[in-house]
Amino acid sequence: MVENNELRKVGLKVTLPRVKILQMLDSAEQRHMSAEDVYKALMEAGEDVGLATVYRVLTQFEAAGLVERHNFDGGHAVFELSDGAHHDHMINVDSGEVIEFIDPQIEKLQREIAAQHGFELVDHNLVLYVRPKA
Repeated sequence: MVENNELRKVGLKVTLPRVKILQMLDSAEQRHMSAEDVYKALMEAGEDVGLATVYRVLTQFEAAGLVERHNFDGGHAVFELSDGAHHDHMINVDSGEVIEFIDPQIEKLQREIAAQHGFELVDHNLVLYVRPKA
């Protein structure tokens, strides 16, 4: 469970909307949620937090490093809690499902490609768009 200390650690004041949104992201079955998803889940839980507040808080969380924003399939932004561990994503183009994966070979190859071009890899974002085999 994400604690209020997480908010304080990143310099954010502990407010009820921030706590509710952080708890929603932490406890949700769906790991990648849009602002609208968070808002709907809060409404279903009987929480009175407006959509504009959800957007504002998620932007604050992103700036503070608590969440990561991903723009999958044509700019549709989703958020996930930052856990410090790198992973890549596959998006099922038929269902929209987001699948996380880690592949040491891909990570090694990306560093090698950057080095071959005279660079050091500092970060990357790999998204594979997939569909089930017929």
